[in-house]
Amino acid sequence: MLTPFGFINSIKSQKKYTNTGISANIFIYLLYTYVYTHFVTKLMKINLILPIIIKKISQNLYISMKSADIRQRFIKYFEKRGHHVVRSAPMVVKNDPTLMFTNAGMNQFKDIFLGNIPKKHKRVVNTQKCLRVSGKHNDLEQVGHDTYHHTMFEMMGNWSFGDYFKKEAIHWAWELLTKEYNIESERLYVTVFEGDKSAGLDPDNEAYDIWKTIVAESRILHGSKKDNFWEMGDTGPCGPCSEIHIDIRDDDSRKEKKGSELVNKEYPGVIEIWNLVFIEFNRKTDGMLLPLPEKHVDTGMGFERLCMVLQGKRSNYDTDLFKPYTDRLSEMTSKPYGKGNETDVAMRVVADHLRAIAFAIADGELPSNTGAGYIIRRILRRASRYGYTFLEMSEPFIYELVPLLVDKMGRHFPELSAQKDLISKVIKQEEQMFLKTLATGINKFENYLDKELEDNLIDGNFAFELFDTYGFPVDLTNLMAKEKGLKVDMEGFNENMRKQKERSRAASVKPSADWIELKPGIEETKFTGYDTLESKAEIIKYRKVNIKQRSLYHIVLDKTPFYAESGGQVGDRGVLQSERGNINIIDTQKENELTIHVAERLPEPVPEKVIASIDKSKRLLTANNHSATHLMHSALRKVIGDHAQQKGSLVDEKRLRFDFAHFEKTTPEQVRQIETIVNEKIRQNISLEEHRDISLDKARKMGAIALFGEKYDELSARVVSFDGKFSSELCGGTHVERTGQIGFFKIVSETAIAAGIRRIEAVTGYEAEKYINKKLETLDRVNNILKHPKDLKKALKQLVEQNESLRKKAESLQKAKTSQIKQELLGKLQKINDIGFIGARLTVDAKTAKDLAFELKQKVDDLFLVLAYQHNNKPGIAVMLSDTIVRSKNFHAGEIVKELAKEINGSGGGQPFFATAGGKNPQGLDNVINKAREIAGR
Repeated sequence: MLTPFGFINSIKSQKKYTNTGISANIFIYLLYTYVYTHFVTKLMKINLILPIIIKKISQNLYISMKSADIRQRFIKYFEKRGHHVVRSAPMVVKNDPTLMFTNAGMNQFKDIFLGNIPKKHKRVVNTQKCLRVSGKHNDLEQVGHDTYHHTMFEMMGNWSFGDYFKKEAIHWAWELLTKEYNIESERLYVTVFEGDKSAGLDPDNEAYDIWKTIVAESRILHGSKKDNFWEMGDTGPCGPCSEIHIDIRDDDSRKEKKGSELVNKEYPGVIEIWNLVFIEFNRKTDGMLLPLPEKHVDTGMGFERLCMVLQGKRSNYDTDLFKPYTDRLSEMTSKPYGKGNETDVAMRVVADHLRAIAFAIADGELPSNTGAGYIIRRILRRASRYGYTFLEMSEPFIYELVPLLVDKMGRHFPELSAQKDLISKVIKQEEQMFLKTLATGINKFENYLDKELEDNLIDGNFAFELFDTYGFPVDLTNLMAKEKGLKVDMEGFNENMRKQKERSRAASVKPSADWIELKPGIEETKFTGYDTLESKAEIIKYRKVNIKQRSLYHIVLDKTPFYAESGGQVGDRGVLQSERGNINIIDTQKENELTIHVAERLPEPVPEKVIASIDKSKRLLTANNHSATHLMHSALRKVIGDHAQQKGSLVDEKRLRFDFAHFEKTTPEQVRQIETIVNEKIRQNISLEEHRDISLDKARKMGAIALFGEKYDELSARVVSFDGKFSSELCGGTHVERTGQIGFFKIVSETAIAAGIRRIEAVTGYEAEKYINKKLETLDRVNNILKHPKDLKKALKQLVEQNESLRKKAESLQKAKTSQIKQELLGKLQKINDIGFIGARLTVDAKTAKDLAFELKQKVDDLFLVLAYQHNNKPGIAVMLSDTIVRSKNFHAGEIVKELAKEINGSGGGQPFFATAGGKNPQGLDNVINKAREIAGR
């Protein structure tokens, strides 16, 4: 007979991926105790089928954990163990030449691993928003077609910087999974590095020995260098790693084949959920591995996969992270999700890409045609294309999902909530633009099919032109070709793609040598540029780099007055003076948190001590424009509203450029108000208020504005203020000591650059003087031309009105002339083999010739028209064929005009019914008419 305790044990033996909830166990235990006590003798027969019932009950009583709770439980677990909680860094990377997007949780800690900056905390925990759509970490084309690839994802991790190592990392990982999340230990497998003799790497016996105190050795698997040795890149910190995999298959499948045989086999039922990386080496450019002075731990667990496991699903898209979007899409499209067809793929693509696009926009990266913005536009267009093709959504629709995304993720990522309207408007406009692009691409595709194709093959160059010039997806070109019984030359297309990638790679920065360290052990460059324009310094290290086939040198100092480009402000130029010669610094850049001084050459031997001196004039002019930018930002918010948040900026010695959120053109009156406010603050000669090394929380309490998408030091922020709270911002740039130094401020342009984003360009001081003087000089010249009228505005108005009147008269005369020419051409109509042929030489421009062609087409059936015209001594040809001629005679105007253009040493082309050509030899125009008559008579 099954006792009450036996009942509970039976339940536990039938659990799924996690242990059944305790409250459910207690309830069943009490129920069974009652039944056992009062009806034990009557239940002997029922007892035989009870284990089967128990299995069903225990599965149904499984209570899944919500994603928000899963995330919070991870953070709290490590916070209790002395880890400092840090916010996710922006997904868009701004100061790393090797990355466009954060693609792993460790990216924001890269400088600590490299030894470029000191660690502020020994233990850290966070969940990082990541994007993998470029380079070797490119999951874009897989997204939607399977159930686990994503573009944007969260990577949860805990880090140790020279503190704990393998023992604690392994024990805590196991405890969190099996105790906190109640995952069955029998479903888990772990891997350790097996070593690699060819690379001179020993097996990770230390990790193996730790694991075997926790799990059976049959569950510890050895992995290759490919799977179990982590490297940041070709050079830099690296070390062995230990992965934790879970078998989520049903019991029958687990009995048929051991999960250990499916680990790292790309099998969707046995997946990696956590990677524990033990960073203990530094790889040099020659491949040599050197031990790091401190050992680090870097772990990463895919949040989406963990949610799938803890919520008892077999697909990430069935979790509460994605299901709300597929449910809403089903409502919007009246198409069910879950049928395993292309509709499912399309909905997964949209659900995934929505998150990537929204987070990128929130971090300040707008869709564009270059760099990171191009990647975001490509992701958005892929989602739109899938919606257009498989969900039959011919109108913008993705933007309608933004409120749902904000509701789901806005609490943990407040940047989404704060910019919900902007995200929606940008996505909507991009969708509208792409739908127009699709229409253009489809039209060009149809026109292309009018020509004769070899082997029913669409040229790969044409497919690439559609993709690269018009943004038309090649997979849609393939789909349309298939519908026509054609194929696309993908080899030619891919060759074009390869060449494009090579051009892109050639433009990237590639260090050609390791850092040569002169002062090992110094981790950070101290910036002295807020207080001085010149500093004594020592060269810590340097290296040679190749940029666009140009050799340059990167130099790092122990302290420097040189400002490295960041926050929109350009880097300083100047000189490093030494006894061995001067080193001209042509730019100063940031590589992560490392300040890099860029030089064209170095003296030999390289000096250790230098005097770092910046270009003072450039710095002061740049400071003028940076402080003016802050004043203008505050004035903008005062004039048009607090929604006018900064979305980008550029500040140099010549001008300032400021991008801000606003959904309509700024009026001339608003521009004048902004200028008035800024110039008023300049005349007040307000002193700079600066607060250095304060906490981020304190800065926010002071009312300082923080920009979304910027990365701030939580413990060492800097606040720059003018006139108290009128202008107060978190900023690391250089500024004037008093606003009077700016001199004068003038806005020179205000334009739209994207949906909901406006751009102001302005000048200050001497550049503003030049701008005003140039405008006054232009005004004087106009005044002189008009003979100094008393009322210049009235005189200009009269001149414009007279010009408009003359233009209308000229148009009227041209229409009359064209009408007369048309009648004369109709009089030249002659029949050739049932064709209405008209051929004539004219002295008209190309537009008039085209207008005549289209008008005559309406007048003459079976028209074969050739106009050989001349304008400004340049010859041209227009050919117009009626639709019936094109069909019945198999004529093609584009092919005919190519043949005729040879007579004028020219070239041309066009559609089957209308085509044009230009040339260099007007003397050949008579031959054009004769040759055309011959062609018509064939």
